Amino acid sequence: MLSEPITLYKLMNLYMLEQVNFPLTNAQLTNFFLEHDYTTYFTLQQALSELLEAGLIQKETIRNSTRYEITPEGSDTLSFFGDKISPAIIADIDQYLKENKFRLRDEVGVISDYYKSTSQDYIVHCEVREGKSPLIELNLSVPDKTQAEYMCSNWRKKSQEIYAFAMKALMSKE
Repeated sequence: MLSEPITLYKLMNLYMLEQVNFPLTNAQLTNFFLEHDYTTYFTLQQALSELLEAGLIQKETIRNSTRYEITPEGSDTLSFFGDKISPAIIADIDQYLKENKFRLRDEVGVISDYYKSTSQDYIVHCEVREGKSPLIELNLSVPDKTQAEYMCSNWRKKSQEIYAFAMKALMSKE
């Protein structure tokens, strides 16, 4: 077994990220660790920070959500030291991912963000991803921040409807 618990938490994070073909959010990782009483929020954040510093994971922040993905170096590290994770912990992680995989993927697959453009309006960027591949990307210009925020918050609810409409309209022979 490992002498330092923080090392175990790092390996557990690497294992979780290796098992999915999409990024996991800080909230999703935190939920697993706290739900199973493995560690505290602050210790988990320390483990994630050290993994980032070592280049074993990478992060992307969109609005108020941070998403993590394993790097090739992280995969290599896991292949060398993954056997240090007990079978019981692996079973917990596998069960959690099996039960929640579709929800986890849906949560990170629908992305919306906005930024101020050089012409002083706001660009709303909306995207639906399947794994790492975008299914649809949409950039819309709006005059103010309030509208940009409203559009971002509605994207999760309306993205499937908009995607279906675009596909139908673009595939029609008219």
